[in-house]
Amino acid sequence: MTDSNNLESRIVEIYNLYYLDVYRFLVCFTGNQNDAEDLTQEVFIRVLKDLTNFNSKYNFKTWIFSIAKHVAIDHYRKKRFASLFKDGFFNQFSSNEKKPEEEFEVTELKQFIHEAIAKLKPNYRAVVILRGINEFSIKETSEILQCSAAKVKVDYHRALKEN
Repeated sequence: MTDSNNLESRIVEIYNLYYLDVYRFLVCFTGNQNDAEDLTQEVFIRVLKDLTNFNSKYNFKTWIFSIAKHVAIDHYRKKRFASLFKDGFFNQFSSNEKKPEEEFEVTELKQFIHEAIAKLKPNYRAVVILRGINEFSIKETSEILQCSAAKVKVDYHRALKEN
């Protein structure tokens, strides 16, 4: 009984610590809030299933983001590339606090960034989201993407150069 209480409190703690970061990553990756919510749920289901298999010599946060990356790639494979960003994700965000022209500029900028990210190859997109938006270090990004730090540097450079 005590172990299940500890496990439950550990899961709640993990969820509270990483939910928002994982959600933001998946929103950026998919371009859709609804998909990101579903995928975030899928990430934490996988975390829950594999929690007992986690090797403590690795960074827990990078392990979770590695799972998120796999979930996002799986989702990507299920959908056609062209249909991923169809509905104008950034139009879903509106703020009543800004003036219309400011809001328009922000929306335009977000749409520009979103379109630029959407044009990238999936591996470039993941690197840009992790390094450029989530501000992970090269080492953390390489752990999440399960590749070398040199590959992260090269992919990030090429992704930025591509747009």
